[in-house]
Amino acid sequence: MSPNDINVYDGTIGRQQASLLQKVTPRKVKYGARIPAFVCSLLSVTLSALPQTPQVQPPIRFRDISHEAGLNTAPPTTLEKKYLVEMMGGGVALFDCNNDGKLDILTVNDSSVDRFLQGGDLMVTLYQQDSPLHFSDTTVKSGLTTRGWGMGIAIGDFDNDGLPDIYVTGYGHNVLYRNLGGCKFQDVTEKAHVSGGNFSVGAAWADYDRDGHLDLFVSRYVDSDPHHLPGPGSRGFGYKGLQIEQPVAHDGPPDLLYRNRGDGTFEEVAAKAGVGNPDKRLGMGVTWADYDNDGWPDLFVTNDMGPNFFFHNRHDGSFADLGVSSTVTVGEAGEYLGNMAADFADTSHDGALGLLITRYAHQPISIYHNDLAQGFTDDTYISGLGQIDRNMVRWGSGFADFDNDGWNDIFVANGNFTPLIDSLPTDPRYREPAQLFRSNGDGTYNDVSNVSGLNQGPLQSRRGTAFGDIDNDGNIDVVVYNVGTPPSLFLNETRNPNHRVLFRLVGTRSNKAAIGARIIVTTTSASGTTNQMDEIRGGGSYLSSNDQRLHFGLGNAAIMTHVQVRWPSGLVEDLKEVAADAIYTLVEGKGITENLKLPAPKP
Repeated sequence: MSPNDINVYDGTIGRQQASLLQKVTPRKVKYGARIPAFVCSLLSVTLSALPQTPQVQPPIRFRDISHEAGLNTAPPTTLEKKYLVEMMGGGVALFDCNNDGKLDILTVNDSSVDRFLQGGDLMVTLYQQDSPLHFSDTTVKSGLTTRGWGMGIAIGDFDNDGLPDIYVTGYGHNVLYRNLGGCKFQDVTEKAHVSGGNFSVGAAWADYDRDGHLDLFVSRYVDSDPHHLPGPGSRGFGYKGLQIEQPVAHDGPPDLLYRNRGDGTFEEVAAKAGVGNPDKRLGMGVTWADYDNDGWPDLFVTNDMGPNFFFHNRHDGSFADLGVSSTVTVGEAGEYLGNMAADFADTSHDGALGLLITRYAHQPISIYHNDLAQGFTDDTYISGLGQIDRNMVRWGSGFADFDNDGWNDIFVANGNFTPLIDSLPTDPRYREPAQLFRSNGDGTYNDVSNVSGLNQGPLQSRRGTAFGDIDNDGNIDVVVYNVGTPPSLFLNETRNPNHRVLFRLVGTRSNKAAIGARIIVTTTSASGTTNQMDEIRGGGSYLSSNDQRLHFGLGNAAIMTHVQVRWPSGLVEDLKEVAADAIYTLVEGKGITENLKLPAPKP
């Protein structure tokens, strides 16, 4: 296929313009109605609890290669962990810092109260991939030397120069690193007016006003003063006899929305835009997604011990809060939950983004089907996720097709807040297994954690997750933040005959990183026509950032009959008969400009 064998047209992307998805018959997944809690015990009789099915050849297989890959920098930490600031951080990112085609790894660094008061620690560690599947710590060499207490990471090209920039949230202050090229960075926080302050945690980039420049939302957790931390006798200090801080005594500070002026500076407009957190909720994870297919990015913020924020983009620089009337903001009975992370994906091949939310112990991992105009339906129990063991504290999570069968699986990182909790026999452990739920392609999932290789090594207390193809073999790998130890790099060694594809997008009229762009892939087989859809995001999961190349597993389809790209500018491009098993670079308005062949699938 010629790179110019495309159709290009402009148009406003609206709900009524489902285009490709209205012209074909997608593979349908049937979902049930929302099931109330009192029915759970009845369901357990008829629905199995995601069985740990032993298999000779597991459908998904990972191997932890962290040590041999060079991920050995020991972060500063404290074992006692009695204050919230010592428990909450944990962002990781996968990105290509020098555009050499190989993903690099960035993690935030822990600290301690005493060290922070003396100036803090380097806020991040950068592992640059210097040879295939080997990394070197180039943090200082790369200029990432601002000190503080890192919490989360969001990757985005804020100045549209084609180089990925880094935003790090932190306790006390945040930092924006501008990429100078060659994996060298400069702290431009003060110049850009994005220092944040207080207790910032989540962050994500999006062009919410579609002016071609990336904007930035930052969630903040609790009002906290390192010089006046609570102690014994303070409200909210103490849990079952343990001297640890709890968030119940705190209000949340205002959240932040930085609008990009296009000149290297930002204006803080959260209150004016209607996303400033006047209710003082405790912000956690942040993700942008066009949930209603109108072509404008909407904003979802998980909040601890309170309703989530779900902000609909009004197209005029402001947002409407969908409030507790939305199924996804509160629990099934309207209760407030300890929400951690969220992720969106087209889980049912119907062209609408479903939602996953992880939560604190004894609360469900929830999955919601997007019915567009009818809102979201809670499919937690229909999916089988409602029957899994809830005695875990779940943090980073997300959707990815780990076996390339065309259906999104779910990865979850777990771990309790502090090792002090291990003295309580009935509470979740500080170090807990990671979990992997494989999609059955019908809206249900199997727990394949124990046969996937994820928990063969020592257990960790984990936080953020980042997904991406670290070795460019077509399989999605996972990097996980571990509290007090170097990150885990789980190499995906799954073998099967399934085809796959990755797309790297470059904006021209849109923002250069193409964050907010949507790709719809159509394949045809004997069983019918299937559509898959995904969007590029500039942050998500728990305080983390995925590889921004979009990956699609294609099953037995060696050809994509139709690929549609919907750019944030409104431009829509259509490509026909595109071969699988490649990494394609698409430039806005020019179609495919580069084609890197992937290795053949390995049955």
